Amino acid sequence: MPTDTPAPPQARFVVTYGTPSDVEAFERHYQDVHVPLARQYPGLRRLTLSHEPTPVIGEPPYLVVSMDWDDMASLEAALGSEIGRRIADDAATNLAPYATFSGVALRLDDA
Repeated sequence: MPTDTPAPPQARFVVTYGTPSDVEAFERHYQDVHVPLARQYPGLRRLTLSHEPTPVIGEPPYLVVSMDWDDMASLEAALGSEIGRRIADDAATNLAPYATFSGVALRLDDA
């Protein structure tokens, strides 16, 4: 009997954070407030956190966060939504004092 396998995600938002000036304060806010907010992104399929990744080229970030959506339109809609604006405001207000961060939106193409 065939199983319905969901199509793989076609869009990903990746955020990298530098080492926080106060790791404990950063982690407390990130885990207690920011991640629960991020889980509310409309259409979010998966959210993963990778602390202290192993460097291959260049200096490693402290934290890499990956979030997947079905397609770029869904990702863009989520970032522009009310909750998306709340998440961005929270990062700017409550995480930026502790760590630098950057984000990229990726269209995922099979090679």
